[in-house]
Amino acid sequence: MALFFDSQWFDSRLASAGLKRADAAAALGLTETEIAELWKDQRELSAQDVRLMAALLGAAREEVAKRAGISTPVPKDGESLDKRVTRLEHDLGEIKAALAKLGARP
Repeated sequence: MALFFDSQWFDSRLASAGLKRADAAAALGLTETEIAELWKDQRELSAQDVRLMAALLGAAREEVAKRAGISTPVPKDGESLDKRVTRLEHDLGEIKAALAKLGARP
């Protein structure tokens, strides 16, 4: 994973799409000063920003998050926070049950 914002990659992707940084700023609802902060790695993309940039650039969200140098999990389509928590609680219950079985062995 990149440890910094890969401005060259973003500029290249924008150029390939016939877009400029100002277009990215408009898509994200940022000023040109704020978008410049992103490019200088002084501002971090939010999960929503990752979604929007991915759509704008025609790139996978995972790639956008990686190139932006963020470690925030990339949200999945249609998976709400409640569904994620429910799934994680279920998985945790299964892990606890498996550990309990291991502990009960002679």
